[in-house]
Amino acid sequence: MPFPEYRARRLRRTETLRSMVREVRLDVQDFILPFFVQHGKGAKAPIDSMPGHFRLSPDLLVKDLKEPVSRGIPAILLFGIPATKDARGSEAYSDRGIIQQAVKAVKDAYPDLVVITDVCLCEYTDHGHCGVIQGKDVDNDLTLDLLAQMAVSHAKAGADIVAPSDMMDGRVAAIREALDEAGFEMSPILSYAAKYASAFYGPFRDAAGSTPQFGDRRSYQMDPANSDEAIREVALDVDEGADLIMVKPALPYLDVIWRVRNTFDLPLVAYNVSGEFAMIKAAAQNGWIDGDRCMMEALTAIKRAGADLIITYHALEAARILQGGSSPGTK
Repeated sequence: MPFPEYRARRLRRTETLRSMVREVRLDVQDFILPFFVQHGKGAKAPIDSMPGHFRLSPDLLVKDLKEPVSRGIPAILLFGIPATKDARGSEAYSDRGIIQQAVKAVKDAYPDLVVITDVCLCEYTDHGHCGVIQGKDVDNDLTLDLLAQMAVSHAKAGADIVAPSDMMDGRVAAIREALDEAGFEMSPILSYAAKYASAFYGPFRDAAGSTPQFGDRRSYQMDPANSDEAIREVALDVDEGADLIMVKPALPYLDVIWRVRNTFDLPLVAYNVSGEFAMIKAAAQNGWIDGDRCMMEALTAIKRAGADLIITYHALEAARILQGGSSPGTK
């Protein structure tokens, strides 16, 4: 219908009308909140590049989970800061590792909270790469067994979902086989299926101390220019037994999220990564943008692109806004 018979503004006149016809709705159940866990007791170290986030000892992690749990955030994602690092990332698959301790503490306190654990060696190796080094490169096949051991150790500690983020070829199949053999056939795998070699990970690497000591990760993470390759990567992980699939980062790859959503019929997770979070925070702190509105607009865009779940450092702030009755676009 041409103007003036059709006037698009008719349904935009009031907040109630806009809400009634809104096509995409954020919900607290959409969010997964990441945490960084370190050894110790009563330990809490701020992460300068990620305002409002900290490296926490397990006891303070349990304490800090009170509000997210009370607001209905259904899941958390844990990253570990080890006591020591070595060439093979030994603490990653130790029963006394920091993630194993943290998972047990969280599940004791909040048994219904879904605990997802990152399965990758980069935080645990002294060289900062995601696997075993041979020469100057990561040896794909030697790394698979360590990743499988890590996943099983997390499941034994009580992790609900294991999430391999290493981007080694064949790791989903190796982890699935190891979990099944260890009696964890009901433990789901959330695969970082399309993970790009992105510059948006900087604040995370500061938080986790996982910057490579030489080279970079472009030989195993995806080239940002490729989207057809993302479909092939996801298809491989689905064939190997992934239960959920992920695109990471989110905002620079909304087109990839859309393509994956329209190609695969599995729960789709998008990771709104540390650099995306930090940009909004920095601009808001300088008074250049309305931080809350930009945050909600960004999260809405990720869901509109097709994500079922969003891993985001904004999760608690977004939950407060959603439950406080305010809505994006009202200011």
